[in-house]
Amino acid sequence: MELTDRQTDVLECIVNHYQTEESPISGDAIADAVDCHPGTVRSDLQGLSALELVEGITGPKGGYKPTADAYRALDDQSRDGTADLTLAHDYARTDVTVTEIDFTAVNHPEQCRARVAFADSIDGFGTGDPILVGPTPNTALVVGGEIETIDHEANELELDVGRLEAPLTT
Repeated sequence: MELTDRQTDVLECIVNHYQTEESPISGDAIADAVDCHPGTVRSDLQGLSALELVEGITGPKGGYKPTADAYRALDDQSRDGTADLTLAHDYARTDVTVTEIDFTAVNHPEQCRARVAFADSIDGFGTGDPILVGPTPNTALVVGGEIETIDHEANELELDVGRLEAPLTT
């Protein structure tokens, strides 16, 4: 499901408030936080309620609280297509921004390749260096392998994948 930027802002506001305060947040407080007119926010809240991403709580301490689907929707929502991941290289862990992980060959275990694109510079990497990237936000995938090629112009590394790990879900 695609949310508008404003719906995403409203939903993030509700989730952040609920995580810190463990209580619903009023529509007026949301409007103040996202710098929108309360009527506009009420319209967004109706849409988010219809999508079952927020639950309205009535009463003097009422307001809006996120549903479990709200967390999944925010996890799936990608404004710029990037994710902040951990990269292990030369026995050091570094936070990096990855724009894409593309598996270019997966049909044969001995020939599994992945292209990892970074938003940041990839200077300091060398062919043959072992690295680990992940876990990714949605699937907790960790990709490990040896660098085969380096494209400094595109900030991409091609890996000979030696290890893929993701939690088993049922």
